[in-house]
Amino acid sequence: MKFQGRSETKRTGGRRRRIRKKRKHELGHSATETRVGEQKLKTVQSWGGNTKVRAITTNVANVATDDGVVSADIETVVENDADPNYARRNIITRGALIETSEGTARVTSRPGQDGQVNAVLE
Repeated sequence: MKFQGRSETKRTGGRRRRIRKKRKHELGHSATETRVGEQKLKTVQSWGGNTKVRAITTNVANVATDDGVVSADIETVVENDADPNYARRNIITRGALIETSEGTARVTSRPGQDGQVNAVLE
């Protein structure tokens, strides 16, 4: 769990006095770093009794081509503007360039939130 409430320190570095305990709506989750590998999904609860499907690992992408949408195998992550280490560690996020069986494609979905990888050919 990750606390997303008010900081305990001021921007000057001074301490802030707690006004109350942590509340459930101030808690969040750590980011799901989707990696390239055999497909593994995880279902988590979200607000309003809804659920989210998180992709822990995946090796399939829905790639939009001129002929339509094709299911392609993901080979590797070529580049990731979010973090240079993500490309080295084969972590897929929105905006990452991935090498697929159809060619190089840019990811347009958020695999850690949607549970699938959608991409368009570059």
